[in-house]
Amino acid sequence: QCCVLFDFVSDPLSDLKWKEVKRAALSEMVEYITHNRNVITEPIYPEVVHMFAVNMFRTLPPSSNPTGAEFDPEEDEPTLEAAWPHLQLVYEFFLRFLESPDFQPNIAKKYIDQKFVLQLLELFDSEDPRERDFLKTTLHRIYGKFLGLRAYIRKQINNIFYRFIYETEHHNGIAELLEILGSIINGFALPLKEEHKIFLLKVLLPLHKVKSLSVYHPQLAYCVVQFLEKDSTLTEPVVMALLKYWPKTHSPKEVMFLNELEEILDVIEPSEFVKVMEPLFRQLAKCVSSPHFQVAERALYYWNNEYIMSLISDNAAKILPIMFPSLYRNSKTHWNKTIHGLIYNALKLFMEMNQKLFDDCTQQFKAEKLNEYLFFKRTKTV
Repeated sequence: QCCVLFDFVSDPLSDLKWKEVKRAALSEMVEYITHNRNVITEPIYPEVVHMFAVNMFRTLPPSSNPTGAEFDPEEDEPTLEAAWPHLQLVYEFFLRFLESPDFQPNIAKKYIDQKFVLQLLELFDSEDPRERDFLKTTLHRIYGKFLGLRAYIRKQINNIFYRFIYETEHHNGIAELLEILGSIINGFALPLKEEHKIFLLKVLLPLHKVKSLSVYHPQLAYCVVQFLEKDSTLTEPVVMALLKYWPKTHSPKEVMFLNELEEILDVIEPSEFVKVMEPLFRQLAKCVSSPHFQVAERALYYWNNEYIMSLISDNAAKILPIMFPSLYRNSKTHWNKTIHGLIYNALKLFMEMNQKLFDDCTQQFKAEKLNEYLFFKRTKTV
């Protein structure tokens, strides 16, 4: 009964009685497997996997947003799966099956194999967020229970990301896949294998350049920070890649990069900070000068972070000359009054940090401005 498929799209009112019979049967099975022990016997395994496959493995409807235009969660409505009353219960039953104390991966691995995983991964492109949420939990459970499938799962997720970055730029499940990876990375043993480092540098970092970054950025930033907490020597290539991919004309994206960079600085080792501080603060100086209020504001919030301030203090002789011109100039010229207040706060902190260096920077800045003025005057009279 649970393997019979019904039409929910072209004729939602057809077979109402049998649709309800199937829904009730699935409900009953979920209850039964949840509250009873010793019910998963060996003959059950192929039946459960077959029932799941018949209901789930299907061709997804064409995308409602085929051009790959940026999906806006606030504005765009996802296409919801019409057969969800049945699909939800099939997912629930399969999850209870995987999570049951009676479940034996050694028996199940004959049926939950690479082909099964590949078909499961194809469903992550579903537009229905409810389905992607169940898929995320299901794949995570499979990854946890089937050690022999782990490398294969990581490789296939890699392939999805490669296609997304370099071919389609359109996939609905990137955030969910990154969420699974966040906890996988968390469990990586030390020292990190070379393949994991390559995954960070060749797959995760290029994900920053895709135009729909906002849909999955929090999950991506979490994965990157997890890597740096595991191995601080990866900090320099990560920061340099972020600076390379830094958005030129997209201010909301710049704010995302600034958020991620602060998360990285929160876990950075002082010895690694020294390697990246000059290019990093040159970029921050540009952000402080940005006419986009949110970009300048987000950059100046770094001065409220105690750990970042301690790193700056230890390296003030290098950082202050980079930041000072941008701060001083914008304290006078930026159009937004809130920015003036934040710049005043940053300059005050710099002054308290090292009065002599601050005075030297002030004198040098004024001397350069005077030279510029005199040069301009000379060229005008000539």
